Amino acid sequence: MRNVTMIRSEPGLISIPVERAVYCQTCETVSTSLGRCGLCGSQRIIELAPLFSNPWDPEPAPAIALAA
Repeated sequence: MRNVTMIRSEPGLISIPVERAVYCQTCETVSTSLGRCGLCGSQRIIELAPLFSNPWDPEPAPAIALAA
């Protein structure tokens, strides 16, 4: 995998940008592999980004909250 970011000290915990994350239906892993799973070679992968609608884009604060 590329561009792995360690976000905590627990072993095995990594961060993968959702825009590049794919899920393999065969071996049930998440990676950044393109076209086929980097672990088992399966082509049964699903891009995860379309499953989330702007996960890191919060809605604007209500006007009443801005006035306070």
